[in-house]
Amino acid sequence: MPLVSVVILTFDEELNLSSCLASLRGLDAEIFVVDSGSTDRTKQIAIDHDALLHEHAFETQARQFNWALDNLPLSAPWVMRLDADERLTTELAEELRLKLPRLPEAVSACWVKRRVYFLGRWIRYGGYYPTWLLRVWRRGKARYEDILMDEHLVVSGGDRCFLDSDIIDENRKGVAHWIAKHNCYSDREVKVMLSGSGNDPRSIGGQAAQRRFLKERVYWRTPFFLRAFLYWGLRYFVLLGFLDGRPGLVFHFLQGFWYRFVVDAKLFERGRINAETSKNRAELPRPAVDDCGS
Repeated sequence: MPLVSVVILTFDEELNLSSCLASLRGLDAEIFVVDSGSTDRTKQIAIDHDALLHEHAFETQARQFNWALDNLPLSAPWVMRLDADERLTTELAEELRLKLPRLPEAVSACWVKRRVYFLGRWIRYGGYYPTWLLRVWRRGKARYEDILMDEHLVVSGGDRCFLDSDIIDENRKGVAHWIAKHNCYSDREVKVMLSGSGNDPRSIGGQAAQRRFLKERVYWRTPFFLRAFLYWGLRYFVLLGFLDGRPGLVFHFLQGFWYRFVVDAKLFERGRINAETSKNRAELPRPAVDDCGS
């Protein structure tokens, strides 16, 4: 029996998937790739690396992963989520191999640090490292929140452990793809903000709960547009994002200011449409593909 069932969701990931799958070689794992209609070499790469390929139409990230939990023949005692643009460090693969079999039964899930690379540079400042992700859990002990955006794992009881080593997040699709993906994300975030559909932060725990609390109780209550400037200033100057060099300048500006400003612009547009048409629920244009990709 394998130690870990690794589940990877994909859509046109030929630039990222090989590195992701190669990083799992040192881990006693069965690997499942759930694809949502790739038209590039993604599916062939999965087959070439002996991953178990399944196909399922995409609705949301949360529903896609919960479908995988409900329908894949997972046989290992532990489950791990890994995105196609992520990879394990050799230290993390070894730590999982040695530590998971020895954890007490009371431990249901493990937090892992994410190390983001952008334009070839590790983004260490601006409050971005370490970002703790709940990515490893006992089979049957967790599901993802059924929300449109910023979904997190909800674990049903038990203790948590914190692993020492990192997941590396490095998307090789380039800045143009990053901008297109986050434009798609901004549509989702507007819908979440207008519906007020965020879950209770206490249901997810840890750093993710703290960030959701601050976002919903502080950021969303700060005036439109001003909050994007304040958030970027906090990350870039107060939290020392400028120490990440020119790649950090691009990353913190796009992720910390541009994206937040686009969300506010779409909210402002929605309010203007409503005022002009007297309609309470004017729909924003939908992206051509609802799967924003990784």
